[in-house]
Amino acid sequence: MPVVVVESPAKAKTIEKYLGGGYRVLASFGHVRDLPPKDGSVDPEHDFDMKWEVASDSKKHLKAIKDALKDDQNLILATDPDREGEAISWHLLEALSPSLKKGSAVSRVTFNAITKNAVTEAMAQPREIDQALVDAYLARRALDYLVGFNLSPVLWRKLPGAKSAGRVQSVCLRLIVDREMEIEAFKAREYWSVHARLATPQGDEYDAQLVSLAGSKLERFDLPDAEKAAMAVSAVASRDLKVSSVAAKPASRNPWPPFMTSTLQQEASRKLGMGAKACMSAAQRLYEAGLITYMRTDGIDMAPEAVHAARDAIKARFGENYVPKSPRMYKNKAKNAQEAHECIRPTDMMLSPDKLRVSADDQRKLYDLIWKRTIASQMEAARMERTTVEIESPDHQVGLRATGQVMLFDGFLRVYDQGRDDDDGEDSARLPAISEGEAAKLVAKAFDTEFAKASEKDDPLPDAHAGQRAAPGLLVNEAASTAARQHFTQPPPRYTEATLVKRMEELGIGRPSTYASIVTTIQDREYVAKDKNRLIPEDKGRLVTAFLVKYFPRYVSYDFTADLENELDEISAGDLVWREVLGRFWKDFSKALEGTSELRISEVLDAIDEALAPHLYPARADGGDPRECPLCHKGRLNLKTARSGGAFIGCSNYPECRYTRPLSAPDGEEAVGDRILGDDNGDQISLKVGRFGPYVQRGEATEEQPKPPRSSLPKGWDAASLDLDRAVQLLSLPRPVGPHPEDGVLIEAGLGRFGPYVKHGSKYANVADIEEVFTIGMNRAVEVLAAKQSRGRGAVAAPLKELGDHPDGGAIQVMNGRYGPYVKWEKVNATLPRDMTPEDITVEQALELIAAKAAKPPKKGTKKASTKAATAKKPAAKKTAAKKPAAKKATSKKVAE
Repeated sequence: MPVVVVESPAKAKTIEKYLGGGYRVLASFGHVRDLPPKDGSVDPEHDFDMKWEVASDSKKHLKAIKDALKDDQNLILATDPDREGEAISWHLLEALSPSLKKGSAVSRVTFNAITKNAVTEAMAQPREIDQALVDAYLARRALDYLVGFNLSPVLWRKLPGAKSAGRVQSVCLRLIVDREMEIEAFKAREYWSVHARLATPQGDEYDAQLVSLAGSKLERFDLPDAEKAAMAVSAVASRDLKVSSVAAKPASRNPWPPFMTSTLQQEASRKLGMGAKACMSAAQRLYEAGLITYMRTDGIDMAPEAVHAARDAIKARFGENYVPKSPRMYKNKAKNAQEAHECIRPTDMMLSPDKLRVSADDQRKLYDLIWKRTIASQMEAARMERTTVEIESPDHQVGLRATGQVMLFDGFLRVYDQGRDDDDGEDSARLPAISEGEAAKLVAKAFDTEFAKASEKDDPLPDAHAGQRAAPGLLVNEAASTAARQHFTQPPPRYTEATLVKRMEELGIGRPSTYASIVTTIQDREYVAKDKNRLIPEDKGRLVTAFLVKYFPRYVSYDFTADLENELDEISAGDLVWREVLGRFWKDFSKALEGTSELRISEVLDAIDEALAPHLYPARADGGDPRECPLCHKGRLNLKTARSGGAFIGCSNYPECRYTRPLSAPDGEEAVGDRILGDDNGDQISLKVGRFGPYVQRGEATEEQPKPPRSSLPKGWDAASLDLDRAVQLLSLPRPVGPHPEDGVLIEAGLGRFGPYVKHGSKYANVADIEEVFTIGMNRAVEVLAAKQSRGRGAVAAPLKELGDHPDGGAIQVMNGRYGPYVKWEKVNATLPRDMTPEDITVEQALELIAAKAAKPPKKGTKKASTKAATAKKPAAKKTAAKKPAAKKATSKKVAE
């Protein structure tokens, strides 16, 4: 029967069920070959010849396919319908070619969904492997190899601690570092807004904001401080107001297109808190289960039959009004989108999330998101009415505006509304019935609640005019009908995985199938950390980016990377020759590599220090030299690297001055370095910084005492806030607790390499909290030691039952062991049979078990002395056991098992 090869066993199982018994479906388990991770796997000197190697895990999968082909040489390659899937099919054919006879039938089939119809239709339309797609894969793989295996060693040699550099990952890292630099350089700007609570003649209240003052339109920063804000409050509160115009305009909102890979990752991050990797993993399982279409796509087109199925599902579930007159058609605006690839959608539009039979929570949530987005994309637009009310004073000196909207028809919003990133959204306030020309009366006490809440803050109070009240960030008139709120401009937000993917997509960097792995890689290599879903560059990431921008600026350029992606797409379309693209790239890249061969590490650090100077040494408020050491005031600050690969700012006056601080230290951070904390009993107590971090020391090193008492700071202790009392406490360790009540041996409490502990003789027990070391008493110390002894290796556990003495001497006990209860006599341990409980066992039964165990030959590695001792006592044990045949019967059953 024909042999069909797919990537995963789950996919193979489903497809074999659809195809029936006439086919043999096997899994390749992904790629079967790759470039060996060593120099020379891509040879630029020989037209970029590539040496492939079959992975050790793949050999058994290839063998299974070869064995199946012995019975039928008809090979059908049914890997995923993208460039990567095409490459896997090509690798399979290359690896299997020696096993195929001349004239063997080899075909390629693709399907966008694992459903019976999709699979059977694909099998009826076989084709050959698309060589243009394979060429694009070869070019991409060679480029990534050439960059990784040539640029990473430069980093290792010139920038200690750097792990690697990648063609696209380095550009992605630069995005995050550049954003962080923007945030750090950002200077907040103050501005105020003025608001009033108004009422119609019927008593209905609404809010309005000041938009013009003294006859001129107010711009954002026209009220830059509390003084001008207070004047504006007075201007509004002292005037009569009336409605000058009411304008109601119809508006509509159209639905978003169905998902492609990048938008799915973004929305899964926003709404479900899923990282890109977790999102794609859940989507992969949904795809293999036949529930959604292929999940690696940059197309938003939907198959005509799927569009009609979605419209039918909408009509059945929500009614005719929610179905637009004609189907919605979407065209991808992204550069180089593969329009032939369909969007990510459910394979069955009628299978709503409430009917889904999937146990995994992440898959259920993701399917719910995909189904709602797909259905909403074919629904009617939402219709609303937006109302704008203009309010003025008779002298036209003050103008306010109130806005709101009324939903007339929810349309697609009944099903789905897209999440937003760092966006305030639209004003959706509801307005009462308001007529042009009517009075707008100020409502007293409207801002009392807001004022009371603001008054709880400890921030400085703004200056208020007569007849006004002030709270932190808020000014109100005495009647509390008008208020001014303080605002500050905000820096650009840090990237989330969702917004990073969106930005990469906008720039044309990377492709859908690569986003998840890129974002994961830069975190795994500790270039970037994730905190509350925000991506923050680590010191290593900053250094790597600064190095690459300095010495390889072209190759971390956004435009260059996007242009290279365009060329790869042109290769896949058959418009460019892949080896020519590689030749042009390598010619320039190899020259850039040669330019760094003579660089010294000190030279690199100086260059990076200069490049990062605005970030590392921000201008001081007093106008002083930002590079002056704040500790010794003699040395200059410069960039240094640690053995761990991190970086820090240190004083050039080292070792006399040991001032250090992190690269990303906030403004005004206290100096962390050598400083004197005070005197204790005539000794100087100092805080110092060594190669393993900060520590405290009593006195100074002398010839008589080359190693004065010192102690590292425990984890969690802040070196900048350490005082003399805490340092003396630390140096007093180990602290005597007292003699143990049983043997009189001293118990001590101290701090060791594995954390805080109590010690009794040679036995140690960890203490959870460092603070307890300074206060622990005898009762607590004995309790901690006993708890450690009862669960520690080699601890003597209490017997479950004492059976008495053995005829040859020595106690017989029933113990509880790792594999269940057992009888113990000297060095013989005999497991209890399953039908025997520790409570019911008798001495005679125990002797029988001991005898049977002693009679067994020793296991390999067992000490001969133990067996010899047990065997010497065997006759007496047998003689005693003979008195109880019943016990022997029970024992023989256990021995036989």
